[in-house]
Amino acid sequence: MQILIETGFAEQTITKSRFIAMVVPCTSEREVGMALRAFAAKHPTAHHLAYAFRLKTEDGIVQRFSDAGEPSGTAGMPVLKLLEGRNLINACVGVIRYYGGINLGTGGLARAYGGTAKLALDATKVADYVEMKAVKLTIAYNQMDYVTKALSKCNGGILDKAFNENIDLIVSIPAADVADFVNRFSIKSY
Repeated sequence: MQILIETGFAEQTITKSRFIAMVVPCTSEREVGMALRAFAAKHPTAHHLAYAFRLKTEDGIVQRFSDAGEPSGTAGMPVLKLLEGRNLINACVGVIRYYGGINLGTGGLARAYGGTAKLALDATKVADYVEMKAVKLTIAYNQMDYVTKALSKCNGGILDKAFNENIDLIVSIPAADVADFVNRFSIKSY
């Protein structure tokens, strides 16, 4: 699976209709809604805003699309197919259409929406998705620097910490590294 690491935009004119695509990383349906509302606000006179998104959740992958008043399957579906084909998750693509007065037909609409979305996706950077897990650790004070360095090496981070007799941490680390990390840094009770 892949994730976006930056946003992307593209624009093209096809048979007098202007298509503008935006690709943004999102981690929740709320973020998707906010991104789409912001995109629509920048183009208040646009005739259509078709979109598709795919999100990884605890229950699996959630994906949805909207044709925004265009004939069924001609706007959002081609965009969703691009996201699926590239195995992208936590991504939202919106495509605005300013109608140019000439009907494109269902095939023409699908190619226009999908083509503009493809241009925007091509303009972004992606990275491999790494599933992160939150893990509770109890460490000695003298281990804190080692834990911080180890977290940095695996692109992890400290989510919460409490200083008591020892240091209680909640850290975010790649799921593949959990067992090694816990064995390496947890205080053993004998």
